[in-house]
Amino acid sequence: MLEPKNNDELPPIPPKRYFTIGEVGELCAVKPHVLRYWEAEFPQLKPVKRRGNRRYYQRQDVVLIRQIKSLLYEQGYTIGGARQKMTEDPEELNKTNVNASEIKSLVRDLEEVIGRL
Repeated sequence: MLEPKNNDELPPIPPKRYFTIGEVGELCAVKPHVLRYWEAEFPQLKPVKRRGNRRYYQRQDVVLIRQIKSLLYEQGYTIGGARQKMTEDPEELNKTNVNASEIKSLVRDLEEVIGRL
């Protein structure tokens, strides 16, 4: 989903259970008011709310936000188009495009490694 150049620009997601809205903003390079807006527009994005209505995002929420950001900012989708794409084929968002020649090359390499063993 995210192109390699975009992954390099964003910091890695630390191994934490919950993230505040400020932390998610830094991890995804998105301002908190945009995150709150996206919550209203994308039904998949539902952070845990605790005392005082504070939002706590989980790792899968951060990944989802990065996907939304990629659809909107890098791929040029509108909010409605991105929402539709995410509801139509959520599995498709996580797939990578691998062509047949790459697969054949990997199979040959694996067979060579197995032959050495």
